[in-house]
Amino acid sequence: MLNSLQAPRAVLMVRPHQFTPNAETAADNAFQTDPKRGNTSAHALAEFDGAVARLRAHGVRVHVFDDTGAQTPDSVFPNNWISTHSGGQVALYPMYAPSRRRERRADVLDMLKVRYRVENIIDYSGLEQDDLFLEGTGAMVLDHIGRIAYTAKSNRADPLILERFATHFSYEPIMFDAVDPEGRAIYHTNVLMCVATNFALIGLSLISDPDRRATVVRRLEETGRDVIELSFDQIASFAGNAIELTGSNGHILVLSTTALNSLNADQKARIERHATLVPVDVPTIEHAGGSARCMIASIHLTARPRAGEK
Repeated sequence: MLNSLQAPRAVLMVRPHQFTPNAETAADNAFQTDPKRGNTSAHALAEFDGAVARLRAHGVRVHVFDDTGAQTPDSVFPNNWISTHSGGQVALYPMYAPSRRRERRADVLDMLKVRYRVENIIDYSGLEQDDLFLEGTGAMVLDHIGRIAYTAKSNRADPLILERFATHFSYEPIMFDAVDPEGRAIYHTNVLMCVATNFALIGLSLISDPDRRATVVRRLEETGRDVIELSFDQIASFAGNAIELTGSNGHILVLSTTALNSLNADQKARIERHATLVPVDVPTIEHAGGSARCMIASIHLTARPRAGEK
C-alpha cells in the first residue's frame, strides 16, 4: 500500500454560497484580485462543486459543509483554521482577520469526532486576544514524514505560536523570510511551496536569505524529495498552492487549471513520476488570493469503522 502519511485519503471542504474576495484581508494578500464580473457567488459555487466532483471521481473521500452566511467571505478556505494529525490530534488556529475568526465551526468538530478517532483538540484561537496569529496549514507547510513545519514570516505566522505548535505536535520549525519581487511578504507559506511524499514544489527565489534557502533545499532533499523550483510567475499562478492526496489509484496532486497551465513540460514530467496531476477549475475562487490547496483541509485521522463500509 502506498504511504499516505503525507497524502491523506479524506478531506474537509466548505461550500461557499456567498463567496466574495475579502476586503479585510486584501491589505497583506497581494494575490487577491478583482473578479470584474457579475454573479461572483454563483461562479464560485459552481467551481467548488466541480472541484468536489473531481476529487470524488478520483476516490478521495470529501466531507462537505455548507456555508450560507454573508459574514464569512473566505469560508471556502478551511485549512487556515483547522488541521488534523495522526494519533487523533486536532488543532484550531488564531486568525489574523476578525471576519475569518467566524469560520470556526463546532459541527465540523462534531463530525470529526463521530467519523474519526479524535483524542485531543488543542485550541490556539484564544491567542487572537493577544494579537498572536498562526493560520494553520496556510501559514505552515507541514512535512508529515520528516516532521518539519516550513513557515514564511508574515502577519499571519507568529514565531511564538509556531514554537508552541511544534512542541505540541512534534515538528521541527523552519522559519524564513519570503518576499515577492516588490518586497512584499508572502502572506501564506502554502502559496510558496507544496511538500508531497516524493517531491516538493517551491519558489526558491522568493526566500530572501541565501543561507535559509539552502537550508530549506537541504532539508527537502534529506527527506528524499525531488525539489522542483517554481518561478515567481508560476507562484503567482498558484502553482505552489497544490496538495497531494491519495485516491483509489494512488497519489494525486490537486492543483488549479491556472497552476497546471503555468508549469512547463519538464516540471509536469517530474511530478508525474510520483503522482497523477488532477486539475480543478477555480478561477473565480482564486480572486480571493487562494487556490486548490487552500480549499482543502486534509484529514490525517484514523477513520472509525462504519456499517456497510470496508
